[in-house]
Amino acid sequence: MDCLGAEWGHMAAPGNSFPNFDPKLPGWLKIDFHLHSREDPKDDLEHSAIELLHRARALGFNALAITLHNKVLNDPAVFETARELGLLLIPAVELRLEGADVVVVNLTPEEARGLRKLSDLVEFRQRRGRSAFIFAPHPFYKLGGSMGGRQLSEHIDLFDAIEICHFHTSWFDPNRNAIRAAERFQKPLIATSDTHRLAYFGDHYSLVQAPPDATPEMIFDAIRAGCIRPVSPALTNAQFVNHLWWVFVEHRLGWLWKGRAK
Repeated sequence: MDCLGAEWGHMAAPGNSFPNFDPKLPGWLKIDFHLHSREDPKDDLEHSAIELLHRARALGFNALAITLHNKVLNDPAVFETARELGLLLIPAVELRLEGADVVVVNLTPEEARGLRKLSDLVEFRQRRGRSAFIFAPHPFYKLGGSMGGRQLSEHIDLFDAIEICHFHTSWFDPNRNAIRAAERFQKPLIATSDTHRLAYFGDHYSLVQAPPDATPEMIFDAIRAGCIRPVSPALTNAQFVNHLWWVFVEHRLGWLWKGRAK
């Protein structure tokens, strides 16, 4: 598959700019394949999936994947809203398998329930072929379910891409390891927002060269071919501190309060 700037998917570092590139040119889709909403069973979030869709439409997105933890969102009203807004919404999930987070795009709830360990992804990939897309989210971040370099290397054939995580600054950036891994294994990089707060949605995304009526399979093929431009600007120091406060204080207090209310 030939595409403009095919090397971007492998070589583009977060925040890099490319001269003479106009993302509004025909043939480029704005996507985010790592998003969370109020429907998430493991997160206490304020915005609903439908609110997220309306925000995405206002920001010019074309294709999304809402990746709830261990649950595939399949509410018909949400997908009908996406169609009305002209958005391609692809069912997806963020799973924790053997302690490592994995994002799987384009699957059913039944298929997600059958994925309990990393080896289950082997049969899933063989059965689904190009119609599903798997990437390693935030693989080099120490906290949470980051996969780490050893597991990523051992299971690299499971993945179509490696994520550029939104949480980085000019002086703190574990994504450098992700970039090196992408170069080593010749995997494309995909930038996402991992949105947990609507106010922070929209700054981190990927541009994929594909027609406006592209199917999920066409988008997946384009990414695999490197026809992708990750966009992930460094956080300011104020944004970095704000993220830390929300993750380690505000969000955790919300969970404690929610548990006590039960």
